[in-house]
Amino acid sequence: MQYINALEIGTKLSVRTMAEDLEVSEGTAYKAIKEAEAAGLVSTKERIGTVRIQRRNRETLDRLTFGEVVEIVQGELFGGAAGLDNTLHKFVIGAMELDAMVRYIDAGSLLIVGNREGAHRCALEQGAGVLITGGFGTSEEIKRLADEKGLPILSSKYDTFTVASIINRAMFDRLIRQKIMLVEDIVTYSRPVETMRLGETKNDYMLLAARVGGSRFPVLDDRGRVVGMMTAKDADGEPDTQLVDKLMTRSPITAAPNIPIASAAHTMAAEGIDLLPIVDKNRKLLAALSRTEVLEAMRYAGKQKESGETFDELIGAGFAKKESEQSDWLYEGRITPQMSGTFGTISEGVLVTLMTQAARGLIREMGKRDYIIESMTTYFVRPIQLESEVVIQPSLLEMSRKSAKLEIELRDPNGLAAKAMLTAQLMDPY
Repeated sequence: MQYINALEIGTKLSVRTMAEDLEVSEGTAYKAIKEAEAAGLVSTKERIGTVRIQRRNRETLDRLTFGEVVEIVQGELFGGAAGLDNTLHKFVIGAMELDAMVRYIDAGSLLIVGNREGAHRCALEQGAGVLITGGFGTSEEIKRLADEKGLPILSSKYDTFTVASIINRAMFDRLIRQKIMLVEDIVTYSRPVETMRLGETKNDYMLLAARVGGSRFPVLDDRGRVVGMMTAKDADGEPDTQLVDKLMTRSPITAAPNIPIASAAHTMAAEGIDLLPIVDKNRKLLAALSRTEVLEAMRYAGKQKESGETFDELIGAGFAKKESEQSDWLYEGRITPQMSGTFGTISEGVLVTLMTQAARGLIREMGKRDYIIESMTTYFVRPIQLESEVVIQPSLLEMSRKSAKLEIELRDPNGLAAKAMLTAQLMDPY
């Protein structure tokens, strides 16, 4: 992996060459290339081979590569396969005369145009890729030019408007996903994790616990895989010479680096654990996440506004807290046509979303906390008509350090329309 990481971007590599250079078996070289591919260090393309590429950070995920555009628009590649891993910074719609079009085309852009061969050539000469719409092709000369310059020329059966809409939707979705905090965003892979090995004893555990001030350590086998967890409870009352293999808790709870922080927080709270090992698909230890780190991340994430409008944001956009002498917790808004279900009344799913958003507002303001729903029982008393003005009233029944129970009522001009009982698991106060 160090050998691959040191290669210059664009360098081609093969199993045989790597095995010869490092004097290892071809099987070892093949395994390293596959791990590097999973880590985003290399890319294997048909007719090109395996190439060292620039690893993309999550901060740049909103920028598509030409290869991703091919998949998004279900396109066909005509030439320039060497440039599929390059990112593009803008799109140009070729709906104007060629002379006017040239001013908008520059290196790293993508020209979306129909069967206009002059425009295809012009874009490639300017350092831009080409996406031909309507299922049209291009000449062999243009294909050779694309190969020479390493700039992809693609074709899609969709028309220009549809292609632009599909790409815009894909970029919008990526922007939202980018703001979802994952475990890999907060763990420090370079920080060593204190671990134990199968051949060690309880005495080794006691010495390690005294040295680092902890009490919970992952146990690794000879391949670096997490096979157990050693805790103070496991060691209590056992002789000092007893092997960790006989004391540890087997099949420990672990997590992958690409899961949301909220999932990790829920797992740690539900299982009552303070340290969560982060492993790869082969259960090899990558890092460890403490409860403190998770809670800090949850507090930060709860204060951040999402980029882009998610469905939840669109649903709750027209609702606001209402000042009332009867209750401090009333949320009022109007049912819009976009909230309609199958029969022209409000969708039941939208109703549930509105009630959970009202509950979240109450918990955040009263307890300075956020929550993860554990259970919710909803009763739909009668259908709600579109354009109705509704009021949502969450009432706190019980709140402890770890959980809360609420009753939520939703009323329209005709009275009670829906009611819910919600149980939530609380995050620590912020």
